[in-house]
Amino acid sequence: MIPVILSGGSGTRLWPLSRGSYPKQFLPLVSKYTMVQETILRLNGIEGLQAPIAVCNENHRFMMAEQLREIDVNPASIILEPVGKNTAPAVTMAALAAKSPDDILLVLPADHVIEDQEAFQEAVVKAGVLAEQDFLVTFGVVPTAAETGYGYIKRSDESLSDAFRVAEFVEKPNAIVAQTYVDSGDYYWNSGMFAFKAGRYLDELEKFSPEMLIACQLAFSEAKVDVDFIRLDKSLFTRCPADSIDYAVMEKTDKAIVIPLDADWNDVGSWSALWEVRDKDEAGNVFSGDVLAVESENSFVCSKNKLVAVVGVKDLVIIDTDDAVMVASKDRVQEVKQVVTQLKAQQRSEADMHRKVLRPWGHYDSVDLGDRHKTKRIVVKPGAKLSVQKHHHRAEHWIVVKGTALVTKGDETILLSENESTYIPLGVIHCLENPGVIPLEMVEVQSGSYLGEDDIVRFEDKYGRS
Repeated sequence: MIPVILSGGSGTRLWPLSRGSYPKQFLPLVSKYTMVQETILRLNGIEGLQAPIAVCNENHRFMMAEQLREIDVNPASIILEPVGKNTAPAVTMAALAAKSPDDILLVLPADHVIEDQEAFQEAVVKAGVLAEQDFLVTFGVVPTAAETGYGYIKRSDESLSDAFRVAEFVEKPNAIVAQTYVDSGDYYWNSGMFAFKAGRYLDELEKFSPEMLIACQLAFSEAKVDVDFIRLDKSLFTRCPADSIDYAVMEKTDKAIVIPLDADWNDVGSWSALWEVRDKDEAGNVFSGDVLAVESENSFVCSKNKLVAVVGVKDLVIIDTDDAVMVASKDRVQEVKQVVTQLKAQQRSEADMHRKVLRPWGHYDSVDLGDRHKTKRIVVKPGAKLSVQKHHHRAEHWIVVKGTALVTKGDETILLSENESTYIPLGVIHCLENPGVIPLEMVEVQSGSYLGEDDIVRFEDKYGRS
């Protein structure tokens, strides 16, 4: 069995913590581990698991690789999607990457919370047995409420060893219909988790969505392999139809089986859902960071860098980050994604980027911005190197605060220590490297007519960035 970690979501309803460049699956929302890491760690102890296959957005490749490394997981491959095409093409790529058509793929979205690990693992083992018999298995969560935010799976009366044949998949219902589903006992929440043989899935896809299979096969055949990364051909993958695995295969196949899963599952799709799974104080509050509360209840308050004080609030979500504050009624948090839509329409960076931006070599934090200047705090990992580059519109001053910097500018190479600085004129080819064993901390002051991140002409990059 091969775990397939799907990590293509953007998590817009958990803005401003979750953003396009750093979505919720890469955040430690419920424990010290990120959601990607939790997804893999909850599999510990299941016999016969092979190295996982991860499928993620190309822009998240270094975060994925780093977070797997942090928990000592060496993936079989990390498949990079140049554009998002929903879950069916992502699963298809994993099936094509499997070594054998008889390998069982355990498809797991990377943004779920499952508190009862033992019950989950028991369901996975059952799914493996059924997948060996050429069934396409899905996990149906035993509903605890008449949720309108989930799709549902209706089971048939035909049972097979603690599982049922699927009667139908149904869309998100209204509250009245959802209650009838729950009362009947015949419906489960659609978890988006699956288990099936790679070859059996591809056979069913060829039967019901042959154009998708052909597009995926072409893009995979032209993919470039770079260490652990499989880079799909963008021009070919862009032509692939976008569809969910439910629509493309599971709703049409006669091989669909649902296993009931009662394991305290939550997809953490909103701030209220996260509030539900977090530990609360005696007043029903969830506080994270430096929070001071007076006579407040049933609220979620998160502060990243400063004191947040609340007085007399009830049923609110208050999220404070470096560059944004979000306040919402707890019963309207599904509408947070509308804020992201407006930010994108206004072409504001807060939709996708945090003030602190991760890079494969470290990170930078934009602390000040004016009409013709920008100031950054830059941290470079030991042994890491920024790309060899130049800028058309800006010059840069670099001041070393901690560590040692190896600087190349033009034909000159210099070594800078703490409290030393250098100047990079506009148009000069330059490079920054940390030759030391401790992180290099610097202040960069940019000046010029245009200070956008796209004013970079790269000549060489050890991380394969264009």
